Amino acid sequence: MAEGHSAEGTDSGAENSDVVVDEQTAVHLVYRPQPADTLVGLRVRARIKRIGLLLRSVFLTLWVGQWLLSTVGRGSVDVGLTVLVLFVVLVVWGYPRLQAAQVQRIVGWQGEYRVTVSPAGITCRSDHNTLVQKWSVFRGYRETAGHFVLLSRDPNIMWVDVLPKRGVHEAGDLDRLRAILDQHTGRV
Repeated sequence: MAEGHSAEGTDSGAENSDVVVDEQTAVHLVYRPQPADTLVGLRVRARIKRIGLLLRSVFLTLWVGQWLLSTVGRGSVDVGLTVLVLFVVLVVWGYPRLQAAQVQRIVGWQGEYRVTVSPAGITCRSDHNTLVQKWSVFRGYRETAGHFVLLSRDPNIMWVDVLPKRGVHEAGDLDRLRAILDQHTGRV
């Protein structure tokens, strides 16, 4: 075989995909996932999809409108309804943070993440698993102040990959990472 692998053990797709990584153009990130990383990914996803923001806004508007109508109609504030409206506002505001905490419980125990971004795709390794993703999986990415957020191609954007900039340890790697992302996915 041209890749330097023997015919034995060729059933492992992760091993074969490692061969196509060009180490000169690959960018390596090493980091521990944090809830703030997930929260950034969820916010970017929400801005792209917009339907979630719209639904939450309508939901809050209806609750606050109900509270206002009740208050004006009675001429006084209903304490029970006020507490319920405040609870709804708190839940709507806190829901993305609850999601981020749940994701952290799922990925946090896996320890340090070692990510390789190359022209072949993205390979993410932890102490417990390896995930290889080709560029065809992604619709594009968005850059924030501290992260690159890659969005899946499916219509509902069911998952996001968040690459924290703090994971890059060599000078110039952020520019190389941005160049690889621009070449293989578009900005959204």
